[in-house]
Amino acid sequence: MAKARVTLVGVPLDLGAGRRGVDMGPSALRAAGAQAKVEALGYEVDDLGDLPVKIQETQGPGDPRLKYLKEILEVCGALRDRVEQVAGSGSVPVVLGGDHSVAMGTIAGLSRHLRRKQQKLGLVWFDAHADSNTADTSPTGNIHGMPLAVALGYGDERLVRLAGEAPMVEAARASVVGLRDVDPAERATVKASGIGAFTMRDIDERGMRTVMEEAIQRATSGTAGIHVSFDLDGIDPDLAPGVGTPSPGGISYREAHLAMEMLADTGKVLSAELVEVNPILDQQNGTARLGVELLCSLLGKKIL
Repeated sequence: MAKARVTLVGVPLDLGAGRRGVDMGPSALRAAGAQAKVEALGYEVDDLGDLPVKIQETQGPGDPRLKYLKEILEVCGALRDRVEQVAGSGSVPVVLGGDHSVAMGTIAGLSRHLRRKQQKLGLVWFDAHADSNTADTSPTGNIHGMPLAVALGYGDERLVRLAGEAPMVEAARASVVGLRDVDPAERATVKASGIGAFTMRDIDERGMRTVMEEAIQRATSGTAGIHVSFDLDGIDPDLAPGVGTPSPGGISYREAHLAMEMLADTGKVLSAELVEVNPILDQQNGTARLGVELLCSLLGKKIL
């Protein structure tokens, strides 16, 4: 990626998750030096602060199949507009979450921005979970388990239509990397969608390099560039304990950096988000510090 402006947008949303604490994720990532470390790479960095988000104590969950839908729609709509504005200004939007439901707003904004230019978006999504439930398949009703399905055009119409037209991203141009904890009922959506789904077995057997070559090929085929959505629970919890839904046997430190470095080498990274950092469960802010390290690799930091 050519040196450019980067704009940080915080979204302290935890309404989509079943466990409290990820609303403090943006603060943890800032405390880990996100702005200073990206500036050290030669970028001009603006921090727009946090979007306003209602808290659980002042709201009712509503439909148990889509908990806090009204409030999440409100936040994602505001994020969509902010990301569209940032991307339109020529800056690289970097969203600091918050639970993974924020991705619906980020991707909606990017999709709408590119559609105006008659261009398409590529997506690489790192996660232990498929995030491909709908109201009909979710065992919890927590919307942070649904955003990838929404981006691909599956689920409640109010979410699916956040960008206006659906899908926000075509499955042929999207991949999810690091899967190891997939709900039985959402497997059908993953398979039906046609997304590139790379499990930890794929990484074990074929290596992160081969997996990322395929994911990058999908994300750059006929697109303007790549959005990278990184759930820190994609990393092994021994390295990233500060997440709400840890799953053992995850991506290693060097595998994660290799993936970011390969994405950076494409020169086609348009935007990124770091989500599901939960400082309550962390150790000395290590998960947020790792997130910032990975962001720097994604933005072009090299060993030599």
